[in-house]
Amino acid sequence: MTTHNLIRLLAGAATLLGVALTHWVSPVWLLLPAFVGLNLIQSVFTGFCPPTLLLRKLGWVDDQDVIHWGGRRS
Repeated sequence: MTTHNLIRLLAGAATLLGVALTHWVSPVWLLLPAFVGLNLIQSVFTGFCPPTLLLRKLGWVDDQDVIHWGGRRS
């Protein structure tokens, strides 16, 4: 899995979760999909993406942006 696929997966899951929580719990949960959308937009312009940054610091991403869960084997 590449980092781009992971980001799309996380964004889609968080958006659907926010919509479901809005429907069954409270309209305040609409802030979650709004935050996800704003974060996606800012990442396009700045190149800063917190999940990708975390995976890189853990050493789980190689030079081709492929994720190796648990780290790379030597």
